[in-house]
Amino acid sequence: MTAKDVMKRLLSLTRKAVQDYDMIKEGARVCVGLSGGKDSMTLLAVLAQLRRFYPKRFELQAVHVSLGFKGVDNTPLRAFCESLEVPLEVVDTQIAEIVFDVRQEHNPCALCANLRRGALNSTAKSLGCDVVALAHHKDDVIETAMLSLFFEGRFYCFEPDTWLERAGVHVIRPFLFVEEREIKQYTRLAAVPVVDNPCPADRNSERARMKQLLRDLPVDNEMLRTNIFGAVKRDIWNRPEQN
Repeated sequence: MTAKDVMKRLLSLTRKAVQDYDMIKEGARVCVGLSGGKDSMTLLAVLAQLRRFYPKRFELQAVHVSLGFKGVDNTPLRAFCESLEVPLEVVDTQIAEIVFDVRQEHNPCALCANLRRGALNSTAKSLGCDVVALAHHKDDVIETAMLSLFFEGRFYCFEPDTWLERAGVHVIRPFLFVEEREIKQYTRLAAVPVVDNPCPADRNSERARMKQLLRDLPVDNEMLRTNIFGAVKRDIWNRPEQN
């Protein structure tokens, strides 16, 4: 198995999601939220390939929201974007200081996510982008649905394509059919320059605990994931299951 082989599968799954949910219109300017992690870096690489042959023409723009942690080197991000011929905009913020020092949040992830999304969406709009692409994958879908069920008492998950009226952008998730293991495989084989997440709360989040819980359940894990994902497609996204 080579990086090229994995890229072919990622392209197939991504194109299917984009087409099934009509995520990209003709002439769209798509802003990819680029954190530097494996998911967003791989999404940018896949969309850069997809734009070459997708029947609807679209442009790409990458935006990295810097949280303000010290000692983070963005040089690999710039080099990666240049290799894909995608312009990169870096937005400097003080989100880390706000979350950990000013607000001293006990559960910082929700506030951080809201602030990052706000900065990303407003920057995308200022750059003339009408679509923001996030790298949520199939495992994220499953974990989000279960987090909602466990902690909110409802079966909920984000949509494939969401219109944000206040921000004036569509938020799309082209990796909905892609599994995390496939992303890890690609980043390893293609030597993608992944930037480590400097956030001290990264491995102690509710999502990280849910990921571990799903791994540890004493049932057929693949069947469980297939059933949860199928339920999200059918009952939340209102789409019939497709093979």
